[in-house]
Amino acid sequence: MDQEALNQMQHPPTRALIPLGIFLAVAGLLFYILYIRGTGQDANYIPSPLIDKPAPEFALPSLKDPGQTLTREVLLGQVSLVNVWASWCPACRDEHAELMRIAREHGIRLIGFNWKDDRVDALAWLKRFGDPYALILYDPDNRAGIDWGVYGAPETFVVDAQGIIRHKRVGPIDAQVWETEIKPVIERYRDQTP
Repeated sequence: MDQEALNQMQHPPTRALIPLGIFLAVAGLLFYILYIRGTGQDANYIPSPLIDKPAPEFALPSLKDPGQTLTREVLLGQVSLVNVWASWCPACRDEHAELMRIAREHGIRLIGFNWKDDRVDALAWLKRFGDPYALILYDPDNRAGIDWGVYGAPETFVVDAQGIIRHKRVGPIDAQVWETEIKPVIERYRDQTP
């Protein structure tokens, strides 16, 4: 065997690695499309089995009036944003100014869902930062949060006038999320309000 053939066996030409490189590039692209971008949503998209189903039944006290029990009936009659928040949640503070603006400028009913929080801390938080909510459910021990599939704060649900959950957002709402993700869903179902 001559020296050139021996060298080719020990050190294959770089051309032989090109198909491997193409394969890896295509595999990486497919992985990105199917697993990372496959939902068509951003990283805050988490599918919920509750979408297009009635909101779960609940009987929770009002944050502001512990003697008042709020039930699923509060969700009926108009489109609502149900916003899961807590005073201990930094991301809830990040979105709070946007929620204040939405309530003030868009006339959407915001229903607070105070989750795993202390009543005194939650009320102090609202006094300090403002209260955009028409009413606030108080769920300190996660009794209703489990049924809603809540696993963190903030989370926001769009609920239509019939009490059907139409959208779920995990993470804070900012102006871009409002305009591109939440507002279009609200407008779609506002038009269907009886």
